[in-house]
Amino acid sequence: MKKAILKKAAITSVALLTLAGGAGSAFAHGNDKGHDDKGNHQNNNGNNKNDNKKDNDKHGINLQFKDEKELKWALEYIIRLASKGVFNGYDDGTFKPQQKITRIESIVAAVRLMGLKAQAESQAEMSTKLHFKDADVLAKRYPWAVGYVAVALEKDLFSETDDAIQPDKPATRLFAATLLVKAMGLEAEAKAKVNSELKFRDADKIPAGSVGYVAVAIEKGLITGYEDNSFRPNQQVTRAELAALLDRTDEQLPDQDAQAITGKLKADPASNAIVVVKPNNTEVALALDPNVFIFRNNVKVAVSALKAGDEVLVRTYQNKVVFIEVTKLASEQPAVTTQVGLFNSYSLNEQGKIATISITRTENGTTQAYVFNTAPDVAIVGNAALLVAGHAVELTVLNNLVYSIKVL
Repeated sequence: MKKAILKKAAITSVALLTLAGGAGSAFAHGNDKGHDDKGNHQNNNGNNKNDNKKDNDKHGINLQFKDEKELKWALEYIIRLASKGVFNGYDDGTFKPQQKITRIESIVAAVRLMGLKAQAESQAEMSTKLHFKDADVLAKRYPWAVGYVAVALEKDLFSETDDAIQPDKPATRLFAATLLVKAMGLEAEAKAKVNSELKFRDADKIPAGSVGYVAVAIEKGLITGYEDNSFRPNQQVTRAELAALLDRTDEQLPDQDAQAITGKLKADPASNAIVVVKPNNTEVALALDPNVFIFRNNVKVAVSALKAGDEVLVRTYQNKVVFIEVTKLASEQPAVTTQVGLFNSYSLNEQGKIATISITRTENGTTQAYVFNTAPDVAIVGNAALLVAGHAVELTVLNNLVYSIKVL
């Protein structure tokens, strides 16, 4: 249901900084860059570059990548995840969609997808003493990820027999599918399907204990086989492919996105602001980041392409809109209009509910009354006691029926 409704900016010259904190930036770093024990990024000559939260707040969130043309089919998945701080780009302004993903990157992404980023980056989790035999490797190479591994353990993302993290080991299709099924909390369901018959021609390459996880992943639409009827469990996953897997998983997780605002655009937006009418008929005016990333009709567009009545999912950062996804085009639904004037009178139907409302407007020196029929469930927004003759009101009109009366 969530993504049925919700589904389907700029890179600084110095660095692509991510949504929050040093660990946020660290997630995308490649093996050519390390981190010191304070979470600072080290370049190849050993100099520290501070990746702390203050620096991130200064530069903001960025959703455009230098290699955007290479993202192709995965662009929408990648941008949605980046706007939520789940899956980010590199310091050089690229995303590197074809680069193979590692196990630690996959684990971090899964924990973030579960809405546990803050917990994973808390001091309590970051100071956890891990009992994996390569825990010292993780602490040395990826100190920012200790809390993520700790949370992954608590949430049963590891197997009880896992004795090593193997952070730099490439993530395979089988590893990614299993990880995300666990992130969805479907481990019991996967174990119940352990004796399922998989129809892939290379099904014999899938370990017996993993059969149920693959069955659930296929059933939930997280992953599919190939045209040659193979599953290729040991094939390494690219960053673009993991983005697709994450996004499909996100569709089926409870909505934990406190940043998201949904509703309809009240009018064609200005170049620097939009007004969204939320499902409860309240309105919110939002300033646009100069580099806001917008998807409309599944393609990247400019602000000018947005239309009044578009249903949108909006994400903000530091009180500015950085991401807009049009989830339903205005052309697919009746246009929403507003009428502003001075309240004149209303009439009631047999049930004692408002049947019509009259307002007056003065235009070019002439005052004229306008009468509108109201919807059966018309809502009054604001102080109803102020709904008296001469008081300013704003009517939201759909299909020639007033659906809300806002007392200004």
